[in-house]
Amino acid sequence: MTIKSAQPPAGTREMLPGAQYADAFSVTAPNPNLTAGEAARAMWASSPRWMNALMTVRNLAVTPFGLKKAVEAKAGSRPTIGIFPVVSETPDRVVMGFDDKHLDFRVIIGAVPAGSGQCVTATTVVRTHNLLGRVYLAAVLPFHRIIVPSLLRGLVHRGGASAGAIAAR
Repeated sequence: MTIKSAQPPAGTREMLPGAQYADAFSVTAPNPNLTAGEAARAMWASSPRWMNALMTVRNLAVTPFGLKKAVEAKAGSRPTIGIFPVVSETPDRVVMGFDDKHLDFRVIIGAVPAGSGQCVTATTVVRTHNLLGRVYLAAVLPFHRIIVPSLLRGLVHRGGASAGAIAAR
């Protein structure tokens, strides 16, 4: 299993016009019937404890700046996957994310056939609004570049779980 750095899919930056940052990582999951939503849910279901601890630290650190915490972003009326509100979902692509005063971001999980499995690509797009957004992005990028491949690795270790397997967890 190899997690690869990939080019963000065409049209990705148009989701956030003026975005200053975009990256993508991909892996081939063994389940040939895996949808993008199932992949996203399986990734979050396999999130390591250290990542959850980092999110707790992040939430404590952003409180003085008035930035949204994961639970605040999650509390809206939209469905969520992990800590992110779902913006849109089709079988081959799920878009998650939200807008805040310092930056807007989208996490896009795509799933397309690849041999006997599915190529799952996790793309992140960020548009900063101000100095706080640029500083925040610079601070989280080193962690982001470890977290996303780790989530993809967890997806593959779970065998590219099916919807039934995810719901049972």
